[in-house]
Amino acid sequence: MIKLNQNYWTPVKLSLQISSVAVLIVLIIGIAAAIFMTQKNFRGKIVLETIMLLPLVLPPTVVGFILIMVFGVQSPVGQFFEALFGQSIMFTWWAALIAAIVVSFPLMYQSAKTGIQSVDRDIEEAARIDGANNIKVLLAITLPLSIKSIVSGFILAFARALGEFGATFMFAGNLPGKTQTIPIAVYVALESGKVELAWLFVITIIIISFFMLILTTIIK
Repeated sequence: MIKLNQNYWTPVKLSLQISSVAVLIVLIIGIAAAIFMTQKNFRGKIVLETIMLLPLVLPPTVVGFILIMVFGVQSPVGQFFEALFGQSIMFTWWAALIAAIVVSFPLMYQSAKTGIQSVDRDIEEAARIDGANNIKVLLAITLPLSIKSIVSGFILAFARALGEFGATFMFAGNLPGKTQTIPIAVYVALESGKVELAWLFVITIIIISFFMLILTTIIK
C-alpha cells in the first residue's frame, strides 16, 4: 500500500491552490464580461464572444500553443513580463495559473450570462423608476437573481481549472512543487510505472469533481 507522502500531497495542494486563485479571478472577470456583453450592442460583438468561448472547443494543446505564442520570450508580451519580473513567465506557477484561467473562463462567463439574461427586465425597470441607478439595480436585483447560475458557473469553472492538463503541460511544464498539478502528476506517475500513485491522483480528482457536480445539481 503506497503511503500518502510528499509525492502525493504536493500536486494535490498545488492544484487546489491554482484552481482556487484562478476561479476567484474568473469569477470577477466572468461576471464583468457577462454584464458588459448583455448590456451593450456593438459591431463585432458576436466575434468577440466567440473568441471568449473558443477555449471550450479548442484542443488543450492548441490553447497551450497560443499561450506560448502570446507569452513566450519572442513575443512583445513575453518580453514585457521578462523585463518586469526578470524572468520568463513560462514554466512558472503563474503560467499554470494563466492556463487555468483561460480554460475555465468560458464556463463562468456563459453561466453568468445565462443568469443575467434570465432576470425579468420589468423588475429592473421598476427599480429604476423608483430611483435606483444602474449600479444599485445590478447589486440589488440583477446579481442576486442570477446567483444560482453564477454559483453553478463558479463550481464548473473550479472543476475545469482543477482538471486542466494539456495547456498547463505545454505552457507551464512539469516542475514538481511549482507546476506539477494532479493531471500532470497522473501522467508522470503512469509513465514512471507508479500505477498505485496514479490511481490515488485519479481517485482524488474524481471525488472532488463528483462533489462539484453534485453541488451544481443541488443549487439548480
